[in-house]
Amino acid sequence: MYKVFVNNTPIILSTKKAVQDYTTIPIKEVDFNDLILKILKDDKLKFHLYHKNQEKLIDHLYTKLPVVLAGGGKVYNDSKEILFIRRNGKWDLPKGKSEKKEDMETTAIREVEEETGVKDLEITKFLYKTFHVFKRNDEYRLKVTYWFEMKTEYDGPLTPQIDEGIKKVKWKDAKKAKKALQNSYANIRELFSHEYLS
Repeated sequence: MYKVFVNNTPIILSTKKAVQDYTTIPIKEVDFNDLILKILKDDKLKFHLYHKNQEKLIDHLYTKLPVVLAGGGKVYNDSKEILFIRRNGKWDLPKGKSEKKEDMETTAIREVEEETGVKDLEITKFLYKTFHVFKRNDEYRLKVTYWFEMKTEYDGPLTPQIDEGIKKVKWKDAKKAKKALQNSYANIRELFSHEYLS
């Protein structure tokens, strides 16, 4: 099962023929732009997109909207604190768009460094992909972010990338991270669901 977020409302994608309390539509038949507009008008709407084959489910998704690939990091320091950024009035994790011919690990490390000033990053594992819809030049697009868990021994200054709209960069312990997630995005909270939100 996958979730594609329109703001904080998830569209569920799965190989199940039905999901309780959700309106099911075969993914081949869906008008994704229409679905987005309906959710933006009423964020209580629940849609489930179905295909019996999981690979084809994602293949079809990628034909519905222009796809932007990104990489990001959930970064831990030696004190087990997690690196957060503050942008658009919300707490977020550092991430950004992939450059041409760049693999996702390289993208994720580069973006964390650029957005926060943190160096000496080491990827410890791939977490998973998140999907969310955003608008650019009057067109809805699908951002697919590859998230990696990282660690660093860096204890130098944190430098927000101002030209990307980042106002603050902070290390947060478990208590502060839990509080920050209350003013974050649903797809970011997914990355913490097993730690703080269960």
